[in-house]
Amino acid sequence: MSYKVAFAVRHPDQVLPYARRLATDAFLRARTRDHVSYYRAVMKSRASRSVYDAVGSSGHDEWVEFGQMQFDYLVKHGLMPADRVLEIGCGNLRAGRLLIGYLDKGSYYGIDISPDILFAAQKALADYGLQGKMAILTPVQDLTFSFLPDDYFTVVNANSVFTHCPLAIIDECLAHVGRIMVPGGIFDFTFYRAEDTEYDVYWEDFYYRTETFLELARKYGLDARLMDDWDDPWERQLKIRLTRPD
Repeated sequence: MSYKVAFAVRHPDQVLPYARRLATDAFLRARTRDHVSYYRAVMKSRASRSVYDAVGSSGHDEWVEFGQMQFDYLVKHGLMPADRVLEIGCGNLRAGRLLIGYLDKGSYYGIDISPDILFAAQKALADYGLQGKMAILTPVQDLTFSFLPDDYFTVVNANSVFTHCPLAIIDECLAHVGRIMVPGGIFDFTFYRAEDTEYDVYWEDFYYRTETFLELARKYGLDARLMDDWDDPWERQLKIRLTRPD
């Protein structure tokens, strides 16, 4: 509280937006039964104003630039057209439109908890002329991947997903993602790092210690390493790569 008061004194222009955000957050939490339902409502509210804001971009140009950065990173690390890619939290295809264009036909599978953002993803497919690539876009309620086959995906990607997830959902994802990955397959994800105590803001932005993810990876038999060549100039997220052992 003392930090918030001091911040308000230094930034009085931020007090009213903060109060409005708190009121919106309280309203959405009161009307939803769990975190997935809550964040789906957040996405619906944001997408009604701007699909770029809904996925964390300030506008079209930043959306394009950040998607390109994600795509270039995967290609630099060996992504090939023959890879089969699952994108968790695909949004409106910020990176997905590039992945779909690069991968072989039928090799991209995008999932998201928000039907509203998937409608925007369908529009992106049409806008970028990607209909012939037969990309699959599917809404989900959880991250158990129960409808997906064993030993199938060579690459799984989740950018700015765990940044919005409580630990129980992350644990659920890591408990099941190895099953759908091929031996040697990789899973890249980003996160906000907490230096000491883990915390969340608005029940929406979650900050975790790196060690928390490394421990979860070991728990589920996945190899993990922090990627020291990932540079996120916008949101200061770090990236971890998990690998399913051969």
